[in-house]
Amino acid sequence: MVCLSVLPVDLCLLVQVTAMNFDRELDARGLNCPLPILRTKKSLNDMASGQVLRILATDPGSVRDFQAFSRQTGHQLLASSAEAGEFIFLLKKK
Repeated sequence: MVCLSVLPVDLCLLVQVTAMNFDRELDARGLNCPLPILRTKKSLNDMASGQVLRILATDPGSVRDFQAFSRQTGHQLLASSAEAGEFIFLLKKK
């Protein structure tokens, strides 16, 4: 995806993340640690290898949590973005 130079970098990243294809979406907004990760793990268990899960979250700690979750489990964190207190993550199941 090409970002126009008139867009702020954060908005450009948000456009990229929201425009990416995904197979399933998990709404974890309003949930605090560890619930977003636990619900993500449950959702990924029901998905096939290579499928992409899009997670919506509001917990600021989720940025750090999803980075660690990706490293520990081998699921690829394809993208993440933050906008107005909302976080979007794209995870590809290993």
